Amino acid sequence: MKRSTLIIAIILFFSQVGFANDTSKIVLKTFKPELQHNTIFEFVGWVLSNNHYRKLTLNDSLSSQYLNNYIKHLDPSHIYFLKSDIQNFEKFRKTLDDDLKLGKPNAGFEMYNVYQTRLEERINYTFDLLNSQLYFSSNDSFSYKREDVDFAESMKEMDQLWRNKIKYEVLASKTGDKDYKSVAEIVRKRYYNLYKQLSKTRNEDVFSFYVNSLTEIADPHTDYFSPKVAEDFNQSMSLSLEGIGATLQTDNEYTKIVTLVKGGPADRSKKIFNNDKIVGVAQGKDGEMVNVLDWRIDEVVGLIRGKKGTLVRLQIIPHDATDNKTKVIEIVRDKIVLEDQAAKGSIKEIIRNNKTYKMGVINIPSFYMDFAAASRGDRNYKSTTRDVKKIIDSLSKQNIDGLVIDLRSNGGGSLQEAVELSGLFIKKGPVVQVKESSGMIRPYEDNNEEVLWNKPLAVIVNRFSASASEIFAAAMQDYGRAILIGEQTFGKGTVQNPIDINGFIQMGDLKFGEIKLTIAKFYRISGGSTQHHGVFPDIHFPGIYSGKEYSESGNEFSLPYDEINKMKFEKVADLSNRISLLKSKHDERMKINDEYNYLLEDIATMEAGRKKQFVSLNEEKFKSENKINEEKNKLRVEQRKKAKEKKGKNSENVDLILDETKEILVDLINGN
Repeated sequence: MKRSTLIIAIILFFSQVGFANDTSKIVLKTFKPELQHNTIFEFVGWVLSNNHYRKLTLNDSLSSQYLNNYIKHLDPSHIYFLKSDIQNFEKFRKTLDDDLKLGKPNAGFEMYNVYQTRLEERINYTFDLLNSQLYFSSNDSFSYKREDVDFAESMKEMDQLWRNKIKYEVLASKTGDKDYKSVAEIVRKRYYNLYKQLSKTRNEDVFSFYVNSLTEIADPHTDYFSPKVAEDFNQSMSLSLEGIGATLQTDNEYTKIVTLVKGGPADRSKKIFNNDKIVGVAQGKDGEMVNVLDWRIDEVVGLIRGKKGTLVRLQIIPHDATDNKTKVIEIVRDKIVLEDQAAKGSIKEIIRNNKTYKMGVINIPSFYMDFAAASRGDRNYKSTTRDVKKIIDSLSKQNIDGLVIDLRSNGGGSLQEAVELSGLFIKKGPVVQVKESSGMIRPYEDNNEEVLWNKPLAVIVNRFSASASEIFAAAMQDYGRAILIGEQTFGKGTVQNPIDINGFIQMGDLKFGEIKLTIAKFYRISGGSTQHHGVFPDIHFPGIYSGKEYSESGNEFSLPYDEINKMKFEKVADLSNRISLLKSKHDERMKINDEYNYLLEDIATMEAGRKKQFVSLNEEKFKSENKINEEKNKLRVEQRKKAKEKKGKNSENVDLILDETKEILVDLINGN
């Protein structure tokens, strides 16, 4: 399903799903549009063609894209549909645009019904396979990267594909001394669960699935929210709810971690990270692990969310895993409050040539503002800028020598806060330009001449710094006010506006959900868009996350990079010559930095894993490859432990980029 559509915070109460082995009572439905779906479908087409920034043209070209994208989301790995199914769908190649104008989503339901039939066939075939004895002594292999592989020509070819797929899943589930029977039962329960979840699918789910394959073509951040999803999403914005503090999205058959709430239970655990994939969920210490591959996102959320103080166990494929090997982590649910997400300051010291330098570090997890409190006239309402001002005042009284603004994994938030925060470091002037779909360009400016901090400043960013973070970082770079350090940012330079469909359509007591619509783009004051390209740091660190997979530019439908006129503004300084020297000294340090070289090794390992197309189905070879990876990971832990011991028993956890940022600030202070 469209990825950004189904992001839901995991913060409510949990429900328990049980298992059984009798499938005779499970009845699958045939899906068809409901009355309101026709009207909504036509409305979505109208909105995309008239109000979206891109203004889609409803023609045969769009119809062809729509068909391709829907098939891709139904069967991304080409493991369900036969080639004959795809050939049958060709009748829709040039008609989906006409259906959209007429408000007829029937084609989407027809194709989904075929998908469900094929999936049911595969589940039953899997049960038959697991009832027999599978052997793992041959040199067969399984390709788990099948996006570019053709669809199976026949049932015989499909059966062979699934035989290898299930053998792979059995091998991947076999740990310790488990015998074949117990491992086969684990896999059997997985597919029984999938069968059971399939029976819970509703017409609204199919409609949402179909519509969001269309909205994604407009751009990745335009979404249709069904009434239930809209309600859950809006409820998740409350700060009084409970859970692990994470957001999820569907990624093919997986449920993937999108972001972690800073200070939330998942973040505090230091065991789960962005882009980890959840494949199993269990309640408490001893609850049965429920496999959630191919599950509906709301059902996964139902298992993970729960009351404060309760334990949930997650079986995950780590984001940096090269072999899909899983691990289990434990998280105690807690209340997610604004205070956990607020900016926080600290002082880090660095000794150079027997002199101690004090560096203030401000971590900003999001650009937040309590709009409700502000509108009530509460003088003490919380906001990013207000909190950062207090922190800078406090740090200044402690005579810090330099300041670091840490925006790593800050996904954005309030545009106004990004503008006002920028104003703390410049006298006055433009911060960002916003271009609307009409072509009108509106600048956002800082008009307060007060400068709260005018000494050396560094800003840290990474691949997941986005939107408002990119606006602030770009402004600091354009003004020559700060040194930017880290990875190229995400590249999300678009503005969305929610549209309540209920305000346009009335049909009795029916609810119609919402559309989140992209209506504008951000541009730097130097003229270039932050969209697609993101912001390039002055001193770059390589990252383990592939730009193709983890950036705006990795989505084929993202809005392009472009430029508009540069604005008039007065630079604080021209740092170009200083940056060259700072980079030279940085490169010298990195040559002998163990952590940096570990990072390069990790990146090489990840790249090799991405290029790997097949996994062996020979049990001995499979175990041998896993053992090599385990020993490599164990060696790395030992290397880091020894490096830490050299620094002293009380040394802090290694933060390579922050440590190097302090070094760079010292160079800047000393005029190097």
